[in-house]
Amino acid sequence: MKTKNQYALITGATSGIGYELAKLFAQNGYHLIIVARNSVELSNKAKEFEQYGVKVISMAKDLFKTEEVYALYSELMLNGISPEILVNDAGQGVYGKFQYTDINREVDIVNLNINSVIILTKLFLKDRLGKGSGKILNLASIASKAPGPWHSVYHGTKAFILSWSEAIREELKDTGITVTALLPGPTNTDFFNKADMNQSKILEDKDNLATAEEVAQDGYQALMNGEDKIISGLKNKLTVAMSNLASDSMAAHRMGEMQKPVDQKK
Repeated sequence: MKTKNQYALITGATSGIGYELAKLFAQNGYHLIIVARNSVELSNKAKEFEQYGVKVISMAKDLFKTEEVYALYSELMLNGISPEILVNDAGQGVYGKFQYTDINREVDIVNLNINSVIILTKLFLKDRLGKGSGKILNLASIASKAPGPWHSVYHGTKAFILSWSEAIREELKDTGITVTALLPGPTNTDFFNKADMNQSKILEDKDNLATAEEVAQDGYQALMNGEDKIISGLKNKLTVAMSNLASDSMAAHRMGEMQKPVDQKK
């Protein structure tokens, strides 16, 4: 396979949707810059992706920390590497009623889900604007379309990502750089485990969860087509359509019923 001699920078690339996206880029001839915290996992995945005949740069960075986000791009610039594609996939949630959840963890989640994304995107744009080309894929969620009781901070961060992505897409429309938001619904990844969400009703029927591979395929195609956003999966399209028809309080109630713990009576 002939490589495109272009790099795709992907955060959260060692598991879930990020991993499946990285694999798609490698299969389609893109060199990879893969970012995650665990250097052992990065090394294992790099060897896997290299089997497609592409170069893989592994960067062990903790994107909860602002200084490591800046350091990531500085190292790329020092080595003369200018990614053509940026995939902001890394993200986490925390489950529970807001009055009881850990504020330190929630601040970390805002740093990861919002701050690291806007910093990386800013640095990417500073680099790419003069070149007149580039593609950005931001992981939003159908959570961006409705308030989310039991998962309020995560839903809030994803609402920000969707709104902001659509705003900068408009600003960039004459630059040759496109911005695409990917809105998956519940997906069979380690996300729920990391969010301490295994007791949520949303996981009662795991067979109905989308696969990370399906979501990645939708996101990849939308990005390559220059689309503004893609809701992955018919069921999720219907969920968003229903949320759009409901008042915010009705949408919040419905989402709360879906997400509350299985043993919660009220």
